[in-house]
Amino acid sequence: MSPIFRRTEKKKPQDRTVTLIGKPGCHLCDDAQLVIEKVCGELGVVWEKKDITQDEELNKAYWEQIPVVLVDGEQHTFWRVNEDRLRRELAP
Repeated sequence: MSPIFRRTEKKKPQDRTVTLIGKPGCHLCDDAQLVIEKVCGELGVVWEKKDITQDEELNKAYWEQIPVVLVDGEQHTFWRVNEDRLRRELAP
């Protein structure tokens, strides 16, 4: 019998993934990256960066919203990243 995972169950920070979707030359993307690097570094969360100019599907989905931040594949925020809100989302 496999365990049932509910959305309300919190994952450990090291089991989370943050994705920053942006593009080169975007100052809001640079600002978002600084916040993500800080929070993820402090909590031990893995993060990745994706460039919408290199991915047609991401470009179609998010071009008006960049930077976009996903947490475990679900949209967390866009345009501006609030450090406290991101920290609360990722905290155990």
